[in-house]
Amino acid sequence: MIEGEFAVPSLGALADEVATVLAGRHDPGVVVFERLLNAVVSHSFRDREALTAALGTVPRQFKVKPHAQVRCLAVIVGEAAGPVRAEESWEKSGAGWLELCPHVALGYIAGARTGEVAARLRAGDHVPFLLSVPSGPTGAVEPYELVERLAEYERLGIRPGPADLGQALLRCGGRMDPEVVRAAEDLKSAEGIRLAAWLRQGGLPHPAWQREREAGEAERPSRRLGARIGRRILVGHQAIEGRGAFPRQFWSLFRVFEPHISCPHWSLPDYRDAHTVATLPWHPEIAAARLLTGVASAADQDGNGSPAFLEALASTDGPAGPAVHLAVAYGLASVPKPDREAAVRALVVLASRGRLDGELLGRELTELVELGTLRVPLLTESLRAAVAVPVPEGAAAVWAVLATALPGLLARTRPQLHGALLAVAADSARLSGARGELPEVTALAQRPGSSQLLKQARRLRDALAGA
Repeated sequence: MIEGEFAVPSLGALADEVATVLAGRHDPGVVVFERLLNAVVSHSFRDREALTAALGTVPRQFKVKPHAQVRCLAVIVGEAAGPVRAEESWEKSGAGWLELCPHVALGYIAGARTGEVAARLRAGDHVPFLLSVPSGPTGAVEPYELVERLAEYERLGIRPGPADLGQALLRCGGRMDPEVVRAAEDLKSAEGIRLAAWLRQGGLPHPAWQREREAGEAERPSRRLGARIGRRILVGHQAIEGRGAFPRQFWSLFRVFEPHISCPHWSLPDYRDAHTVATLPWHPEIAAARLLTGVASAADQDGNGSPAFLEALASTDGPAGPAVHLAVAYGLASVPKPDREAAVRALVVLASRGRLDGELLGRELTELVELGTLRVPLLTESLRAAVAVPVPEGAAAVWAVLATALPGLLARTRPQLHGALLAVAADSARLSGARGELPEVTALAQRPGSSQLLKQARRLRDALAGA
């Protein structure tokens, strides 16, 4: 039932790969983690004793704290290799769950699924595969594959785990083929009836968004290390209908999300990675909005970066709106270099897939620079790198952004700061074949003088004129 890059490896290959991932301690990536998680479940269904023997010798102790996904895999392996406790009901997994932080709603969903898998392994309640195994690296599940998987569960008389089914449903989205919907309507189980209704409605509804700017004006620089100077722009969303059909651990996703709400998210594990985006691959806006404060901290507080998260947002097929574009904006001026490099790749990927809104990103960059949140030299460095990417989308993407950003930056901030940015704009306009006129640039180019700012303004003016 599961083919391609997520196909179940042989038992020996599974043990070797699990040992490698646990020894490496680093994020194995979405494909590897999901394949190994499903493979443990599948081999447990086929031959639990053989699986226990193969995984029982894999070391699961860590001298250095590993990535969250590695710790999770270690727990799953421990349950698969441990004794079966049939007296324990796997259906009570997560009963003591407590919602602490709205920012990590997708983390609660991922935790509910892996907790359910662990509990089912511990109880010896076997399933042939997970319903939520992705069909591709973004985490998305093809609707026709989910219909086939549920049909096999029905044939075997196996009840799906609520969290596994819930995760699978959230991973279904996009255009729904009428033939697939009709196939789902032929299923007889309560879960099959639910899947058919889910496909008919097009998956999880997209919530209404609100963009919010932190109150107050940009502050004077503080001598206190790490103090923020600027103001952030964040995104919230309205409530989403339908939470009652999902386990309680999923409910945080459906609640109204207020971007400035106080919470202890800084004390919780960091969920800014590709796995979080893969939890809800058709809704990158929700992932970006929920974790935007963490992304912003890398730009205005020298915080920890999130390069895998930025690239994953750009690689999904879901709509890229204000939250995704803000995440890229913060990333382009982040202090950690890996974040800036990831934001450049995200910018180019969005452009190459027709998902970049250059005007939107240009407006956000302009306002964030005005607010003192983004540092112009870092932003300029990133955009220069994007222009140098050896694909036409790089230069075109940068020009699409700067065509909107430059007029505001030149009019509302000190133009003297933007000589290097004008040079990047001139290069991007020339390489992308842009034509037209920016009155603010033309006015600047007509001033007398030979400063770098004026030279670059003239270069940009001439490039736009085709000279």
